[in-house]
Amino acid sequence: MQIKNIESKLYLYPGVIHIHSKFSDGTGDIDEITKAAKKAGLFWVLITDHNNMDVKEGFYNGVSVLVGEEISPKTENHYLAFGIKNLIAPSDAADSFIEEVRAQGGFGFVAHPDESDSRNNKAHPIKWLDKSLEVDGIEIWNWFSDWADNYDERNIFKIAYAYFFRHKLIKGPHRATLNWWDELNLKNDKIIPAIGGADAHALKVSKYIIPLKIFPYESCFKTLNNILMTENPLTDDFEKNKEIILNSIKCGNNIILNQRYSKSGQFPQFEVLNGFKKAYCGQTINLNENTYLHIKLFQKADIKVLHNGEEIYYTKANQLTLKLEKTGKYRFEAKYKDNPWIYSNPIQVK
Repeated sequence: MQIKNIESKLYLYPGVIHIHSKFSDGTGDIDEITKAAKKAGLFWVLITDHNNMDVKEGFYNGVSVLVGEEISPKTENHYLAFGIKNLIAPSDAADSFIEEVRAQGGFGFVAHPDESDSRNNKAHPIKWLDKSLEVDGIEIWNWFSDWADNYDERNIFKIAYAYFFRHKLIKGPHRATLNWWDELNLKNDKIIPAIGGADAHALKVSKYIIPLKIFPYESCFKTLNNILMTENPLTDDFEKNKEIILNSIKCGNNIILNQRYSKSGQFPQFEVLNGFKKAYCGQTINLNENTYLHIKLFQKADIKVLHNGEEIYYTKANQLTLKLEKTGKYRFEAKYKDNPWIYSNPIQVK
């Protein structure tokens, strides 16, 4: 099927969300973090320390650094707050800090909502308990939580395997999280966006024979990226960059990409066309008789297309074109050699 070429300039910027610095339970300062980000090919990072916003926003080592907060009650209901002006104290009532985020003109994402209760390690799962609350978005995939869910510390051999072959422990988003996200999008007229979080700490462990840094920042930054799709380029004006980045995240103008299975500078393409315009993740387009969904990847993968949370098409290919005949929200997932790889935000067809 030939698709009419519709001019639409799009800029793609990889970055990482959910990073901890020395101001909470990370180990690095902003210089170390941004040098690692630069080496990993990132344009922007979003620092989310626990109950702390002491990192100063701005350009560091050529990287745009934005600062949010991981609002962190002691045992549950962690919330990533972006675009806020002042620190928000954690509370046992999650609805109160959600409303405070909005009152400050910000927005937020539920962090690692479905960590496993069946871990073979001492890391206590931190879950989101009340899924009836109205949230702005969901961190559908948290890389460090994914690893921790599958980390077995019952003997030294399992610990060594988990460290040296850590990518083999990564299974992708929890099905319960994806189901909740799809349900929220089905119930809401607007798009409820998703992000992927690295949850980078660069933890230092010294109790073994050889001291280890568990997942240095650069290593973490080469895992779960959010590829922003913007109609305006980033510039050397930090405040403009901040506005573009935050608006893109808030609207769901991003694809979640596991860079482990990607080459630097190669990003997936996902769009819906109707003969008059193109729509990308987080955008809306009208349905007509010439409406097509198009996906293009840079290597063959298992691609699954979902409509309102239900799988409607599957193929093993590096691209596909699908005629659309129903309104609703369309997104896709891709696995590379049975490894979790890509999760897109929805495109809404009306």
